[in-house]
Amino acid sequence: MSSVTHPTDELFALLSEAQHQLDAGFSDLPPAPSPALGKEAAAILKEAATRLHDNYPYAHPLYAGQMLKPPHPIARAAYALTMSVNPNNHALDGGRASSAMELETVAELAKMFGFPQHLGHLSSSGTFANLEALWVSGQTLPGRGIAASDQAHYTHTRISGVLGLPFVEIPSDRTGRMDMAALEQALRSSDIGTVVATLGTTAVGAVDPLPQILELQKKYNFRIHIDSAYGGYFTLAGNLGPEARAAFDLIPQADSIVVDPHKHGLQPYGCGAVLFRDPTVGRFYKHDSPFTYFSSKELHLGEISLECSRAGASAVALWATQRLLPYTRDGEFARNISTGREAALEFNRRIAAEPRFLAPNVLPQLDIVFYAVRSPEQTPEASSALAKRVFDEAARLNLHLALASLPLRFFPSEAFPGHTEGHVTCLRSVMMKPEHLAWLDEIWQRLDQASSPVASSF
Repeated sequence: MSSVTHPTDELFALLSEAQHQLDAGFSDLPPAPSPALGKEAAAILKEAATRLHDNYPYAHPLYAGQMLKPPHPIARAAYALTMSVNPNNHALDGGRASSAMELETVAELAKMFGFPQHLGHLSSSGTFANLEALWVSGQTLPGRGIAASDQAHYTHTRISGVLGLPFVEIPSDRTGRMDMAALEQALRSSDIGTVVATLGTTAVGAVDPLPQILELQKKYNFRIHIDSAYGGYFTLAGNLGPEARAAFDLIPQADSIVVDPHKHGLQPYGCGAVLFRDPTVGRFYKHDSPFTYFSSKELHLGEISLECSRAGASAVALWATQRLLPYTRDGEFARNISTGREAALEFNRRIAAEPRFLAPNVLPQLDIVFYAVRSPEQTPEASSALAKRVFDEAARLNLHLALASLPLRFFPSEAFPGHTEGHVTCLRSVMMKPEHLAWLDEIWQRLDQASSPVASSF
C-alpha cells in the first residue's frame, strides 16, 4: 500500500532543505543563542491553530466571495525562509539580497505592463501604492484635483484628503465604467490634474475606457494613474473582451500604475507595487538620512519610496514565484488568469438562464460575477432581502459568497419596473482561483440549493 504525501508535508520538507542551505551561508560565525521552543510554545501554537478555525475557508474553491486567493506554496516557503533573516528593504544595510531581488521583481512587473523604462518598488499594500502615485501627481501638478469613477476604490477619496487635494467623483455608466461625457464635463469645469483609471473595479470588475481617457488627455493637461491593484495581471489574459483588451494594451501610455501581487499574483499579504513611467519623478523623494544610509553608494529603495520599513520577505516570495511561473502570455500563470474569466463567463451564463436570478447589463469584464435575486414584487427592497437570505443559506452549505450594494442602472430597466434610481443588494462571486472552473458544477449545485426556498415565491 503506497503512502500519500500531504502537500503541507512536501512544503515543509522543501523549506527545511532550503533553510539548511541558507544557514550554511553563515556557518563561519560563532554559535549564538536562540530562544528555545518547548511544550508551552507547542500549546500556544496549537491554540493559535484552533483560533484560526474562526475564518472562512479562503483558500478553498467553495470560497467565492471576496478577493482572497491563496499564496502559491513557493511564495509561502520563500517568505518563511527569508523570515529567518528578517531583512528590511528600506535600506541596503538592512536587506542587501532582498533589495536586489525586489528590483528584479519590479522589473518583471514593468516588463509585463510594457513600460519601456520605469521607477518603482513594492509596498505593503495597494492603498499605500496608490497614495504614493497620487503624491507624485500632487508634486508634479501642485494643488490640482484628482478625478476617479464612483466605482473606483474608496481609498482614492481618503488619499485625496490626506494629500489636501480636491477630489472629483465621476459617475459610472450602465456597465460600471467611468462615463466619458461626465469626465469631459468635469475636466472643463474643474481643475483636475490626475484622472484615475480603474482597470478592474473591486465591486464588479469593470474596466474604465483608457483609450478614450487618453484621447481626452490630448485636449486637457492631466496625468493618468491606473489603479489596477485588483485587475492588473489580466493584461496577460488571452480571453478578454475587445474593450478591456484595448484598455490593457494602452497601459504603457499611462504615467503610473499600481498592482497588488497579493491578489492575483499569488503572494501573501501584504505585497503591493507602484511603477512610474518617468524615472525622473525620483527627484521628489530626495532626503538626507545619514543614520540609515551609510555603507553603500548604490540606490537604496528607501530613496525612491514614501514607505520606510518594508518586509524583504515579500520581495523574495514574489521573486521565487516569478521564477517558477514567469509572466509570459502563453505560460501557466497567464493561463490561470484566463481560466478565472472563463469561469466567470460560464457562471454568468448560468445566472442569466436561471429565472431566480437577474443578470447585469454586460458580461463579466474580468473574473467577478454579480447578480440580483428576482422577487415577485420586482422591487429593489424585496430583491435585497432575498439576496441576504440566499447569502446566509449558501454559507450554511459551505458556499461562501459576498454581498454588494450596486446601482440599479447596472441591470436592465425591466428588472425593476418603475425604479430607475437607487441601489439593490446583490450577490457577488469572485472566480479568481484557477480551480473555480472545475468546481463550477459543485458551486452551482449549492447555490441552487441555497436559493431553492425563494423559488416557491414564483
